[in-house]
Amino acid sequence: MHNRIAVVGSLNIDLVVELDRMPSAGETVFGTSLQRHPGGKGLNQAVAAARLESEVHMIGAVGDDGSGDWLLGVVRRENIDARGIAQASGTSGTALIEVDSTGENRIIVIPGANNAVDPGAVAAHLTSLGAVDVVLTQGEVPIDAMVAAAETGRSIGARIVLNPAPVRDYPAELLRNVDVLVPNEHEAHELTGMPVGNMVDAVEAAQALQEKGPSCVIITRGDKGAVWTSPEGSGQSAAFKVSPVDTVAAGDAFCGGLASGLARGTTMAEAMRWGAAAGALAATIKGAVPSLPSLEKVTELLER
Repeated sequence: MHNRIAVVGSLNIDLVVELDRMPSAGETVFGTSLQRHPGGKGLNQAVAAARLESEVHMIGAVGDDGSGDWLLGVVRRENIDARGIAQASGTSGTALIEVDSTGENRIIVIPGANNAVDPGAVAAHLTSLGAVDVVLTQGEVPIDAMVAAAETGRSIGARIVLNPAPVRDYPAELLRNVDVLVPNEHEAHELTGMPVGNMVDAVEAAQALQEKGPSCVIITRGDKGAVWTSPEGSGQSAAFKVSPVDTVAAGDAFCGGLASGLARGTTMAEAMRWGAAAGALAATIKGAVPSLPSLEKVTELLER
């Protein structure tokens, strides 16, 4: 194993506005703060894996709007290879996030350059990398780019991990090429229409998703742990006990941790523990990228 991961996914600027209460239509209210953070499921998951000291290559697109240069700087500072990130004309992906004093939020995502991720460029860049252990992708880039990532990744011998978030109409040709599908409870319910409230229901939903093509399905359930089903059988794994502060990016940390474990050649059970530890630690710190844990912290939690 080379411990090498290619992430095909989104890069966003998150503009977070804190305010006492949401405005009504036509009303102006004062906000209390404005913060700019790097985000996007693709970037979050790439950073999560890079902080666990996997060699990470990011494939995606940013705009030529200044924010794109800032995002490329973030990528490089995290020791992620940025050669697969195209600079498209127009705006970078942007999320406008309003958070009120009760913690309720409203989010508007403008995909911007993420819609310009080109399937041909994805295939060419993956092929140029040669040996890749894991290709990790999510639903915030065009579906044809995800299909190209899975097909090309498979042809170069990588394992394909798909986080189907947000829920979209994922085609059979994509799901057939997926080795590990990682939805959360809400996504699993939306994808199957089945209840996932308890463990038995969740395993049944995972098995229904497995029938669509992925060889392994992991449904993450927050502090209730995860359920999984694979050709070898099915089961559940417990979550690590932590005091959560902010669960933003905990799911992305799980996916990055899982990919990092698999890229190192661990068993699926051990890779899930890596994911669970990374996700738990991410929930103990505010923010998305700032909360993603280091290898040292994850190893410490695993040993404890």
